[in-house]
Amino acid sequence: MCHDGSGTAGTPPASRDHPPQETPNRRTFSRLLIAGSGLAALAACTPEPMQPPSSAFGTATATTEPSPAAPSTAAISPTESVAATSAGTAPETPPAAPAPSAAGSAARHSLTDPASPWVVVNKRRPLSPAAYVPVDLVQPSVRLAVSGEAALLNSTTAAAAEGMFAAAASAGVVLTLASGYRSFATQTLTYNSYVDSRGQAEADTASARPGHSEHQTGWCFDIGDGGGACSFQPCFAGQPAAVWATANGHRFGFVVRYPWLLHPITGYYYEPWHLRFIGVDAATDMHQRGTATLEEYFGLEAAPDYL
Repeated sequence: MCHDGSGTAGTPPASRDHPPQETPNRRTFSRLLIAGSGLAALAACTPEPMQPPSSAFGTATATTEPSPAAPSTAAISPTESVAATSAGTAPETPPAAPAPSAAGSAARHSLTDPASPWVVVNKRRPLSPAAYVPVDLVQPSVRLAVSGEAALLNSTTAAAAEGMFAAAASAGVVLTLASGYRSFATQTLTYNSYVDSRGQAEADTASARPGHSEHQTGWCFDIGDGGGACSFQPCFAGQPAAVWATANGHRFGFVVRYPWLLHPITGYYYEPWHLRFIGVDAATDMHQRGTATLEEYFGLEAAPDYL
């Protein structure tokens, strides 16, 4: 979800989940990724959890199914090799992630049920039903940069966000909720605005098609720093809000969903602002293993594009 380079508070640049602006486009960002491949420091954005299931898991209404420690071939397919879209931006065949170690956890969640904290939504794994609406949307008691439906999260994510925002504030770091829940109808408008201004091919590199957005699940949200610095731009990775969230998010069950240079796996470019709740156990396990994507962690095929 890359935005323009304005960095003006209240006017976020265009991104995967935000209407496009008259600013540098996604292809420009792609070229910047290639040109800046030496900026290895930005690779710090990787997800995280582990330990016996947290209370947050207990509130999820997910159906049970094999945990990542014991994947079922009926529910989880092997990780596929992914060719890098740009030379030097990612290895041709991402290394296989070690089997997740949440085996001792009593919590086992579905990878397909949108009410599950482990649901994996990407270009090859649409939501079912496509117009899914969480039954427990609430507005968390955190600093908001948005209003309306964008200020909502499901109740489990909201509780975890409140704990994380409070901890960040105690550390002297300001986090703001910049974009939360997005309905099927809103995502349709967002995606169509990209298609109208850039064409479908480029729109698919910047905005999720309706029914394929994590924001519709209530399990994720975008963060800001309260001042608008580098909002929805790659440079946000260097802002205190992003640095703190990347280093500490797993303690509250969050991972950075779209890491640096792993778009051949996730289907989207680097988004240091996009946090996804998967529970403390799984997020901490990912963090300790250094596994960067949900696709790798759960042994799923890469999703660089739509089928």
